[in-house]
Amino acid sequence: MDKNKKEQEKKKNWLGFQKKERIERIEMLENNDFLDKNTKKILLENENLPLEIANQITENNIATFSLPMGIAPNFLIDGKEYAVPMVTEEPSVIAAASYAAKIISKCKGFKTIALDRKMIGEIALYDIIDFEKAKNLILKNENKILEIANEAYPSIVKRGGGAICLEIKKLENFLVVYLTVDVKEAMGANILNTMLEGIKPLLEEITNSTALMGILSNYATKSLVTATCEIDSKLLGGNHVAKKIDLASKFAKIDTYRAATHNKGIFNGIDAVVIATGNDWRGIEAAGHAFAAKNGKYEGLTTWTFDEKINKLKGELTLPMPVASVGGSIGLNPSVTAAFDILKNPSAIELAKIIVSVGLAQNLAAIKALVTTGIQKGHMKLQARTLALFSGAKDGEVDLVVNTILEKKLIINSENIKNILEEIRNI
Repeated sequence: MDKNKKEQEKKKNWLGFQKKERIERIEMLENNDFLDKNTKKILLENENLPLEIANQITENNIATFSLPMGIAPNFLIDGKEYAVPMVTEEPSVIAAASYAAKIISKCKGFKTIALDRKMIGEIALYDIIDFEKAKNLILKNENKILEIANEAYPSIVKRGGGAICLEIKKLENFLVVYLTVDVKEAMGANILNTMLEGIKPLLEEITNSTALMGILSNYATKSLVTATCEIDSKLLGGNHVAKKIDLASKFAKIDTYRAATHNKGIFNGIDAVVIATGNDWRGIEAAGHAFAAKNGKYEGLTTWTFDEKINKLKGELTLPMPVASVGGSIGLNPSVTAAFDILKNPSAIELAKIIVSVGLAQNLAAIKALVTTGIQKGHMKLQARTLALFSGAKDGEVDLVVNTILEKKLIINSENIKNILEEIRNI
């Protein structure tokens, strides 16, 4: 059997996935070896966060709140196939990610690299008389400071992590001490904050200063991940489309108004996976938007360049991605357990690579739509479905309403939807 035939046999079968019923999709996930029996049961029974656990992890709890969880298949990342769980209420996000991933998978998929996997915390000192002297005293005692930090959180040291180094900066009237920590599979907030509290008294003592605060930074510049891809222009509709995507990327670098929406589209995909895996989407967004301004001006995060010599569009996205595979609600929420199982229980670094790849795919789909048919055309059907449901359409009526309004080329609004629904019910 030749190599191409073997590779063909290994590929997962997603034919008609988006047109299947929910139970059929779960069956397809199982058939494609993305589910075990326990996870299948969680999905079939739609198990969510139990109220008794919800009551323990948030204050003043009164209920739990659900959002749709879908699957974006077709992701080929570093030679491995993924079906990516995504939690989002926004129509077209999952379809767009899957569409772009399918195109990219035909061109060897995504390539990724994790540039590092460390977290940074900081202590701001003030009331300092001699900044240079204070800095030198801190550096002289660096080993002792790191030792105290590790003693404050010994369990991370046992797992092979721990405090690594200090950096010191004078920022106006503050002397800021940055602590770098290897947090292994955790996100690291509790680890960093505990260590910072542990070393704060010593820093105050040796510098004869006052500590304003000690806190983890979400600007995780030592947890950067890069995803890249190369796409044949013919798969995008030709060289003219690839050139437009290149130009759209450049425009997002120079126009802040466009950059904000450009990056929001990237986070449509990123947030959806971060939420599905029980991670802190607010921290990830904060890191990403801060990184977008790293050059002193807020810019689009992706870079797309069209190489006319080889007729290929090259895409790249680098982001701080300090996600975790343990801790928080990851082990408490059945839906999160299912999401991790579908992803084959990735490490924190592997999960970060998946998420950045999804962001790159999401951006490609959005820009391609913008520079060709326009963003609204792709949204029309899903917008009509949402309005039909909001207007009271039942399962069997939704498709009839959507097909009718699109066939008649009517404006998609509540009034027209309700009129069509009334006509259907009077037949």
